[in-house]
Amino acid sequence: PTVTDLYEAIMEGAVEREADARRRIEATAQANFAAQTQTHAAALDLMEARNAADLARRLEAAARARFGLAGAVLALEKPGPVPFGWKALEPERTDALMGPDGLHWLGQAFDGLNLFGAGEPVVRSVALIRMAPHFPGEETPRAGLCAFGSSEEDGFTPVMGCELAAFIARVAERMAERWPILN
Repeated sequence: PTVTDLYEAIMEGAVEREADARRRIEATAQANFAAQTQTHAAALDLMEARNAADLARRLEAAARARFGLAGAVLALEKPGPVPFGWKALEPERTDALMGPDGLHWLGQAFDGLNLFGAGEPVVRSVALIRMAPHFPGEETPRAGLCAFGSSEEDGFTPVMGCELAAFIARVAERMAERWPILN
């Protein structure tokens, strides 16, 4: 081969690598846009909730239908009543799961999580987002979390951003604060 042939081969390889990189970037951008669109639609779904139980049901439905997840749970620490459809957590359980200063945790599901009820066996990875809703009639906010479960081991990983999950958790938290917890 001549020098020209080698140069053309190198350039063709560079052009192909650049085209491949551009395709990957475009695919990532499209996936991000789709996730943002589904997140905004899910937020609107949550805003239609009529009470705290309906909020939990709508979150679960949105997680499954819009994001293909195994489930989603709203959880609140005791003491005190916990809304119907929410998971009751023992005091300090949020800190035990996420650390006292942890705002979120993404990664593999682990033994003792006990958030997803009958769906727990299919959950392979989770996103846990700290919440502190301040319900009407209560003096202080209560510790809790919004949990999303994926049946895929790499559905949630520590290197992922959690902005969209945190957004949904904040919407759920603010919506929950509209209603007193009924015993």
